[in-house]
Amino acid sequence: MSKCCSLVQLGDKIIDRRIFTEYFACDLAVCHGACCYEGASGAPVAADEIAALDEALPTLQTTLTPEYYALLQREGVCYRDNEGDWVTTLVEGKACAFAVEREGCYWCGIELAQREGKLSSCLKPISCSLYPIRAKQTGTFTLLRYDVWEICLPACRKGRREGIRVYEFLRAPLIRAFGEDFYAELSEVGKLIR
Repeated sequence: MSKCCSLVQLGDKIIDRRIFTEYFACDLAVCHGACCYEGASGAPVAADEIAALDEALPTLQTTLTPEYYALLQREGVCYRDNEGDWVTTLVEGKACAFAVEREGCYWCGIELAQREGKLSSCLKPISCSLYPIRAKQTGTFTLLRYDVWEICLPACRKGRREGIRVYEFLRAPLIRAFGEDFYAELSEVGKLIR
């Protein structure tokens, strides 16, 4: 492990120190899933995720809003944003087309379908699962940075109240993205940095 200013290096990962020091725990009762309908772009998706979402789309038909499902059939599961990145399709430039509103809260329809047993594994884009961590490949390194978004301030407050750091809250998606060994090493660093 090497430390420099506000970054920590673990193997081929360069990690924003705030991932260890900041608090975070989603508070859907307050934000109502705003990350599913706010923002200027869809969620970043990788090529393998695009293929998996295309394949799973018929299975998602009974979970997604009929209008959103029709849009995904017509326009596809993703598009290139202004920066040239592939991102999930948006409805009228706002809500993610995979978002489902239930009881005044937005949920990921992909995640709901998996919980309901319609999908055998979670196909939710890793960029969504990892949020507020953003992962970006830079040469031979993966940069993991902490993204600050005003709509997530309730999550920061809840995390502080409950004593949950960003990396602790995101244990499952970090393991999904980078493996058990990486997370174990990350946890050890987290204990030292606090």
